[in-house]
Amino acid sequence: MFQTIEWTPEGAVRLLDQRRLPAEEIYVECRDVAAVAHAIRTMQIRGAPAIGVAGAMGLALAAQTIRATCFEAFYSELLRQGEVLHRTRPTAVNLAWGIERMQRCAAEHKALPVAEIVQALIREAQQIREEDILGNRAIGAYGRGLIPDGAAVLTHCNAGALATAGYGTALGVIRAAYAAGTRLSVWAGETRPFLQGARLTAWELQQDGIAVTLITDNMAGHLMQRGQIDLVIVGADRIARNGDVANKIGTYTLAVLAQAHGLPFYVAAPLSTLDLSLGDGMAIPIEERDPEEVTSWAGVRTAPVGVLAHNPVFDMTPHRYITAIITDRGVVRSPYDTGLAALAGAP
Repeated sequence: MFQTIEWTPEGAVRLLDQRRLPAEEIYVECRDVAAVAHAIRTMQIRGAPAIGVAGAMGLALAAQTIRATCFEAFYSELLRQGEVLHRTRPTAVNLAWGIERMQRCAAEHKALPVAEIVQALIREAQQIREEDILGNRAIGAYGRGLIPDGAAVLTHCNAGALATAGYGTALGVIRAAYAAGTRLSVWAGETRPFLQGARLTAWELQQDGIAVTLITDNMAGHLMQRGQIDLVIVGADRIARNGDVANKIGTYTLAVLAQAHGLPFYVAAPLSTLDLSLGDGMAIPIEERDPEEVTSWAGVRTAPVGVLAHNPVFDMTPHRYITAIITDRGVVRSPYDTGLAALAGAP
């Protein structure tokens, strides 16, 4: 079984290079913050929970290399290195969450010698990874009953083991239902322009022996109209207090289509994806990437030279289109503002 990301006995971060899938299963080792930041920025590793773990492990790497003997100097450099990681991708709140948790861990251990703080940070990063895997399995357990026997499930992008430390969020629900004996099949949208659905989701589901059929992103409405889709389940990169969800571009379109056809639309995500500081999703920053990702693929140009292209990576789905949000602490339905805050233990 592949490992999305792990801490090695030699004190490095080993991750699966997702740009090479499905053709090659290649692992890279990161030994400093710059390498982890590069891996996140170039999408060697991607998926909100996964880059949250990567951010935490990146700070553990930083801690090993900081040459400071007093806490104040050590912590100041740790904050600076955290900002290097934070700047890589702005939409997924899990990245900031992982970085901030590591910085809190350092502050809580400030009375210790720096060498012991470093070890505490390494343990914390490993704990964040393990918690993510357990949380994803909890999401699967809470959500599996939402998939009826014989269902055809549409998913978008990749919210599987590759997008997390393991098991997955949206695919975790599908995996849990399948493991419990539910008969199901999956429609996987290809997810232009980076093809996470075609390259990653289809690959994961094939490995698990779960029936999957790949479609282009613009086929979903046709299949819904023909009664060939029973429900939609996706992941999330950030969830606002009111339940608005930022996820891979195209998610909003699928949510509108699902409501128009009377289909349930579920979002699966850990509470680390929740951003209670934002009242609604319009305040979520939407990352934009190089337009060349739209006009070319794998080094082959697919559009005329000089044509303009627009490449927002995420969109925002208003909470009114969402049937329920499946978290690692339970399933939340509207009104989301009170339900999500209650699960998070916030006022």
